[in-house]
Amino acid sequence: MNEHYADDRKIGGAVHVRPDGSPDDNDRVEIGPTALAFQEWAEAGLTPPNLDQMRRHRHARLVAALNEWDYGALLLTDPLNIRYATDSSNMQLWNTHNPFRLCALFPDGYMILWDYVRCEMLSEFNPMVSEVRDKASLFYFGAGDGAHKRADALADQVVQLMAQHGSGSNRRVAVDKMMLHGIQALQDRGLELMDGEELTEKTRAIKGPDEINAMRCAIFSCEQAMGAMHEMVRPGITEVDAWAVLQSENFIRGGEWIETRILNSGPRTNPWMQECGPRILQENELFAFDTDMIGVYGMCADLSRTWWIGPDEPSAEQRRLYREGHTLIMENVKMLKPGMTFREVSLAGYPLAEEFVPQRYGAMMHGVGLCDEWPAIKWPCDLTEYNNDYVLQPSMMLCVEVYMGVVGGRDGVKLEDQVLITENGAENMTRYPFDAALLS
Repeated sequence: MNEHYADDRKIGGAVHVRPDGSPDDNDRVEIGPTALAFQEWAEAGLTPPNLDQMRRHRHARLVAALNEWDYGALLLTDPLNIRYATDSSNMQLWNTHNPFRLCALFPDGYMILWDYVRCEMLSEFNPMVSEVRDKASLFYFGAGDGAHKRADALADQVVQLMAQHGSGSNRRVAVDKMMLHGIQALQDRGLELMDGEELTEKTRAIKGPDEINAMRCAIFSCEQAMGAMHEMVRPGITEVDAWAVLQSENFIRGGEWIETRILNSGPRTNPWMQECGPRILQENELFAFDTDMIGVYGMCADLSRTWWIGPDEPSAEQRRLYREGHTLIMENVKMLKPGMTFREVSLAGYPLAEEFVPQRYGAMMHGVGLCDEWPAIKWPCDLTEYNNDYVLQPSMMLCVEVYMGVVGGRDGVKLEDQVLITENGAENMTRYPFDAALLS
């Protein structure tokens, strides 16, 4: 058991923990699922992750990659990479455009988190975080004219830490994203900057057992939120009314945010990528959405469905679009197996009819974990010589998706399922039913 939980609430000398190993403490700092989520998972027979094991697994994977790639340090400013490394969050959306956090990992496993001032408590539950400091904000609002001096001080700390926790001679530093002042200060000290995004994306792509359990829980909770939205979707409400339900149902289970607001109805389903607005739903039209949900444990449940709003029957064209999209999803899931190169997946996929190519979705499949992740597997017409020769491996997760809409058409259909690559093929982790009226 995580030593940081040793002083948590006890009854009869026993430490009381939740099903995921987190402390059963009403006043805990660590965020996580709500009682509603735990109850629903128990009723569904789902096993939550063991958070201590999940954190240690992620830390071990990053340290192994750092040493395998022969880097002297890994510097992370992307909030999702920091979440992966530390499992801590702090104003995640604000942090995406005001990068005030920095995580540094060294070959011996020592990990430092520079956080917002007086925020040490936000990561103290994770023993993998060796130390917490502050003053890593290099954006102008936070640092002003002192950004260069702050970057110099930060770079000096990195050099010192590399001497203490690395080989002493390795000057190669992997960086994912960093403000310009920070990059310049590191280079001024003779450090050779490498691509930290490649390292983290490839490390995150292979999920551990507890990450898989966390994703199962996140998908299930997402589907409960979809169900609540489905129940209230009817003529007379607005698109944003429906979107608010999806958001709310995510939050009340301990989910965190939704990356986009792609939800639309009627003629706004074509072309795709339109965000939800004040449009009032009408009778006898389509309602389509992409969850893009960052749910419990920060896991991304990225599912898409299109529903029929009656009361009459869908048109033949609406059914055609839907059935072709459904067939493509099912066939593409069926053909997946470990060992296939990304290029082979693209070429072996169910063919997208020429009429749908002009408005095709941006990827045929993509990785998923804490967000949409590497790889992006393209449609055959979008193949290049880059990024196609890697192979599917067991414990990768993919979203298989499609948009069906012809140029100038009134309707469009968006569908997406989430799958796990197994030793023998692929498991569809999605359970939310497809629309029977549109499939008939």
